[in-house]
Amino acid sequence: MHRARLLTIALAITCCSTAAAHDPIAKTKLGELKGVHLNDRGVVVFKGVHYGQSTAGAARFKPGKPVAKWQGVADATKFGNICPQAGDVGRRTTTEGELLKVSEDCLVLNVWTPQTDDQARPVMVWFHGRGFYAGAGSEPLYDGARLAKRGDLVVVTVNHRLNVFGHLYLGKVGGDEFAASGNAGTQDMQLALEWVRDNIAAFGGNPKNVTIFGESGGGAKVSTLLGVPSAKGLFQRGIIESGSRLNGAPLANAIKNTETVMAKLKVMTAAQLQALPMETLLAAVTTTGRTEPDFGPVTDGKYLPVDMFVPAAAASSHNVPVIAGSNRDEYSLYARELPNFGKRTEDEIRKELAPLYGKNVDELVAAYKQSRPNASPWDVMIGIRSSRFHVGTVRLAEAQSKVAPMYVYSFDFEPTAMKAAHGAEIPFVFSNATANANARPGAKAVEDAMSDAWIAFARNGNPNHSGMPNWPTYNATTRSVMVFDAKTAAVNDLRAAERKVWEGKQLVR
Repeated sequence: MHRARLLTIALAITCCSTAAAHDPIAKTKLGELKGVHLNDRGVVVFKGVHYGQSTAGAARFKPGKPVAKWQGVADATKFGNICPQAGDVGRRTTTEGELLKVSEDCLVLNVWTPQTDDQARPVMVWFHGRGFYAGAGSEPLYDGARLAKRGDLVVVTVNHRLNVFGHLYLGKVGGDEFAASGNAGTQDMQLALEWVRDNIAAFGGNPKNVTIFGESGGGAKVSTLLGVPSAKGLFQRGIIESGSRLNGAPLANAIKNTETVMAKLKVMTAAQLQALPMETLLAAVTTTGRTEPDFGPVTDGKYLPVDMFVPAAAASSHNVPVIAGSNRDEYSLYARELPNFGKRTEDEIRKELAPLYGKNVDELVAAYKQSRPNASPWDVMIGIRSSRFHVGTVRLAEAQSKVAPMYVYSFDFEPTAMKAAHGAEIPFVFSNATANANARPGAKAVEDAMSDAWIAFARNGNPNHSGMPNWPTYNATTRSVMVFDAKTAAVNDLRAAERKVWEGKQLVR
């Protein structure tokens, strides 16, 4: 599903909410917060809640610090700042045309809850997508009201540092003071989870029953946190949607990225980087619509001591139940602007695939035609280009299933003409897919099955519920996968030929 289409749906969902005469108050350990009643949706929301201090100036590239206590009632009725990033997609709010401020004072989160009482509800903490370069937890696509209401749980979305601000490794040039700077954005997420541990009870949540979940880059963030020893115990389970990530960036690559950035800016020290205006630093890494080099978590040997899932699941992921999956037609989102969308001959797809897959093209095409006998050449091409999501999920599941309950899914439902594209499952998870009159036939059944599975998993670590067939755990023998479609069903070793053809091969982005 095209992200713009998803955003339109979300805007329609949120624009009609109204505030009550008496705003809700949450009494956290740091101070009181004023939120907003969403009367038409049966929940309350607290927006732009600071969990960390500004990361500007001397705080840039360093671990975030928790906010201090305050007096009086702080306002939490408007979304907060977002991390500096290229473009304005992540800046969009639920008010059409309004853009949020870009700032290094961006360590904020949002909370949706049925009520600020003492019911100790399950907590679901969402980490947003758009890789590690852009996005925000306040995007309309991630509106948590219906999920919170449906599941009688608390939904939290998080803003954190991104791109050069969140993942520039300065340990070599800055010493121990900056040893974890390649993972500053991940440290922010951990800080947000520590805030949840200390304060979510004031919003009716249970700090001992926390599930982290995310899509695309957000799924990669969940994957990363599973490998962070100091984050162990801050969450009890994880859900990875189209974002299975097996390892951090090698330290050598991170050092090379840093050298590239510093040479471009003509600086020699970490202090000089901290002194630069935010806009200058961002401009130095901004190309067409995103930031380059490709910043992300770094296997630095300290904060992220080893890769998360290769050669095996990191010790910190042991005994943590995980759901991971992907969408059948992931690459369709990225192909939406290609000429003659949806139309290709087999000769044409071979020519398109050859620069990426070389001598493997014939073998790949044969395997995908075997797994998808009714697929057009275009669909075969989309399947092959989606393989990093599909096979990445399998490889993570193979590792994690050895140390904890593991559940794997495939989202095969076609909400739009783009079929089961990257991001298409998000409205179904958040119970927002049927909030408008344009939902395709079968959408409600998929939403009921999927949203309730996520809720059940958040409640007790098992996604099974009465509204869908039994979802077995994944293992290397049966390889059970829950296929979410108009008729949801569990399938053993789904599209096995595709899995087998990638054995021993490196995935291509």
